[in-house]
Amino acid sequence: MQGEPVLEVRHLNSYYQENASIFGRKGPRRQILHDVSFSIGRGEIVGLVGESGCGKTTLSRTILGIVKDYDGEIIHHSQRPQMVFQDPFSSLNPARTIGWILEEPLRASGIRDKAARKAAVADMLRRIGLDESYAGRRPSELSGGQRQRISIASAVITHPKLILADEPVSALDVTIQAQILRLLVELQRDYDLSYLFISHDLNVVYQLCSRVMVMKEGVIVEENTVEALFDHPQHPYTRQLLAASL
Repeated sequence: MQGEPVLEVRHLNSYYQENASIFGRKGPRRQILHDVSFSIGRGEIVGLVGESGCGKTTLSRTILGIVKDYDGEIIHHSQRPQMVFQDPFSSLNPARTIGWILEEPLRASGIRDKAARKAAVADMLRRIGLDESYAGRRPSELSGGQRQRISIASAVITHPKLILADEPVSALDVTIQAQILRLLVELQRDYDLSYLFISHDLNVVYQLCSRVMVMKEGVIVEENTVEALFDHPQHPYTRQLLAASL
């Protein structure tokens, strides 16, 4: 771990309540995460891998405070983290311009000066490789890669210390994936960010992350540096994932 922690998770158990029946009775309460503990240091990029349904997204939603039914400790050492989602089209308001979308986090953080917000938006657009004219466009007018750049910008514009990125490049083709990964690295360097990078693609994780956690059925079964985990996997499930990625 690099530097002081920006996030500590201790003995986290997270639960999901099945939908109520038509008669008003609640369904069974199902445990999704089991005794999950880890920390993320300042400036660190930590990967979280595992098959679909293993609990990766539940972990990120619990850290964000969206999932309320949990026990254990989630300790934020800075402001709450921001989220980058897999599908930017569904996470960006289609009725609003890009400028409005990027200003909204600034408004929510208490920046009342309109000129200051617009200057911050223009600067952020430049940093993600788009010119200021994009502020007047709507999400439907952008390509998938451009929309993901806007989603990342929306998460970064208030200068959080931690970004949770849930499969942020899985919907993009390989060329655009590489561009977005480079952008994430540049922003991490420029803003001293930390990432929890959630993915099922081990090749992407190898390119980006310094440390990797492997999750199976809501349990972190292995954690190591990316080099050690790829070269000398210890858990049978990790070996299975690596073999499937070849």
